[in-house]
Parts: sequence; C-alpha cells; structure tokens
Amino acid sequence: MTLSTALTLTRDLLRCPSVTPAEGGALSYLERVLKESGFATHRLRFSQEGTPDVDNLFAKIGNGRPHLVFAGHTDVVPPGDARRWRFDPFSGEIADGKIFGRGAADMKGAIAAFAAAALAYVAEHGAPRGAISFLITGDEEGPAVNGTVKMLDWARAQGEVFDHCIVGEPTNAETLGDTIKIGRRGALSGRIVARGKQGHVAFPQRAENPAPAIARIVLALSSHEFDQGTPRFEPSNLQFTSIDIGNSATNVIPGEAHAQFSIRFNDAWSVEALEKRIRAVAAAAAGEVHMEIEFLPCNALAFLTEAGDFTDLVAAAVEHVTGRRPHLSTSGGTSDARFITRFCPVLEFGLVNESIHAVDEHARVADIDKLTAIYARVLETYFAR
Repeated sequence: MTLSTALTLTRDLLRCPSVTPAEGGALSYLERVLKESGFATHRLRFSQEGTPDVDNLFAKIGNGRPHLVFAGHTDVVPPGDARRWRFDPFSGEIADGKIFGRGAADMKGAIAAFAAAALAYVAEHGAPRGAISFLITGDEEGPAVNGTVKMLDWARAQGEVFDHCIVGEPTNAETLGDTIKIGRRGALSGRIVARGKQGHVAFPQRAENPAPAIARIVLALSSHEFDQGTPRFEPSNLQFTSIDIGNSATNVIPGEAHAQFSIRFNDAWSVEALEKRIRAVAAAAAGEVHMEIEFLPCNALAFLTEAGDFTDLVAAAVEHVTGRRPHLSTSGGTSDARFITRFCPVLEFGLVNESIHAVDEHARVADIDKLTAIYARVLETYFAR
C-alpha cells in the first residue's frame, strides 16, 4: 500500500509514545519534517513548580500578515491495558481502511493532515504572502500550564501577531465535515467537605454524621438548574465525579465526607457569580452541618468566535471537499482554543471523535486524506484573498 504524505506522517507520529507529558520523539519528528521544507523552528521548554516540564514546538514560514496559525498537541492520554488493543497502541497499524493508535483521532492525524497540506502549499507556491505557523504543545492532555498558554506569551514577546487560528481537535461527531467548533463552555471544578463528629453507630446522639449532608448537597447541586442555555451555548451542567467518606469500619460514624464536582458553564456566568451560586445551593442543602467548598483555579472561560469571513472560508472548504455544510457548534469539553481566543479569532476542525481516548483509537484513512484536502483548500483561499 502506497501511503499519502499525510498518512505517512500520521503513522510516524503514532509510533512516538508521547503520553503526556513525555515528548516521545513526536515534536522532534515534526520539527525535522517542517525544517526540511523551510520552516524556521523553535523548541520551547517551560517549567512551573508543581507541574511537569513540557516540550513545545513553534514553526513558521513567511512573514507579515495575514498570519494563519495551526494549533494542536502531540501528547496523548495513556493507552491503558495494551493487551485489549487490536494492535500495539504505538504501532500505527493500518487495517480495514483505518489507522490505529493512541492519538490517531486526538489529534496526531489532524497535525499530519495540516503539515501535509502546508508542505504541499510551500512546494507549489513557496512562502506565502504572509505567514503559516504551527503552535504544537505537549501539555494539552495534562495540566495545560506549560504548553499553549506560555507559548502564546512567548510568541507575543517575539512580536508575532496571529490573524486567525485553526485548532485540529476532533470536532466531528459522526462524519467528517459535520461540525466546526466556534466556541466552548467554561469549566470549573471543586471539592466539598462536610464535617461532622465521629462516633459509635450505637450512640448517634453523641456523634454528627456528615454522610446525609453530603448526600443532600450532591442531590441539590446535581438537580439544580443553573440556566436554560443561551443563544449559542447549551445549558450549564454540574456533575459529581467522586463521593468519598473513606471509612472502612462498619460501626463508626465518620467525621468527614467529601465530594468532587465539575461544572461546564456557558456565557451567562462569570466565575465569581457561579461560585457564589454553588456555595448558596450547597449551604442550603447542608443545613446545620459544617460545610466547606474549595474551588480549583479556573483557566477555562466560555468563549465564542463570531461567525464571519473566516468561519465562512473554512466551512466553504469543508463543503467543497465533503459535499456537506458543517454545523457551527459550541458543544463538548475544553480545548486549548480557550487560550488562543485572547490573541485572535479561533475555530476548531479535525477528524471524527468517535474513538478518542478509547481502546483501539483510530482514524479512517480516507478521512485523513480528505482533511488534508480541506486544509489545503483553506490555505489556497486564505492567502489568495
């Protein structure tokens, strides 16, 4: 089987075991490929106390404006038990019209597709009238502290100005071309502690059991309607991810009960207003039991890129290749687009997301080649304007 450039790049990237925060050779490989075609490259390693050091890559060809940047990540989540996979998760095997491997859909396939499109563009036209750049991190699946957010600050300090950005996240739900993401809801997480008084179960009058209180709090917040959605966003929703008392004894009333939650919120809320509402609902449910809430730092606010010339250009490229007009959506989880939106208009478009983070993650071979054609069409029309 003769592989296209995009499929070859995908296979080689999949063979790099870049489980976050390990670089695994993926950034080095991509840097070498881009450098050979005339891109100027910079390897950026960032550190912060309490988080792992992370390698990142910035590559650019051309100068001035317009400046189109492609953003993505080569780090992947752990594959889990490799024995459950059809093929080794870092082998990049091709079978039944699919390429298998951790990161095939999320998002090494998209990185390979854009790289192949950019290499073809440069081979035909030379450097663009403007600039094409890659902003590739190794920290998206991790804490997201030493990756894109610091790369953007570095780029600004170097005088880089981005006009538009495409993030290669796997946005399509069923079929390539069905969805472009033009925004995301925000994300806020926290931990609740209900404090009681430990004692013997035979003498409840001498103790104060926090278990009923944590149950009431969980029920109240889980069923609370924060809003009914906004014109461009789904309703905010809060989910509990852990409820823990940590008591192995059957005859002891516990002294503490813990619950952990995450809420995805739309543009109706500020972080401050949301925290205030959560505290009020939880306090009312806790009653007389002492309760504390600790919110984790929030670096994911709701954002929206308004539909316009850029979204139209990308949607037209998708329709040209696939024959379908993509839906503009703000659904799903967070992505590094939440950082990029502070610097330029950003949208997300990549592969189908049906197998991301799952055993036997894969991407359709035909989809990778079609995505390459879409990105190529975007480059042609963007720099011909």
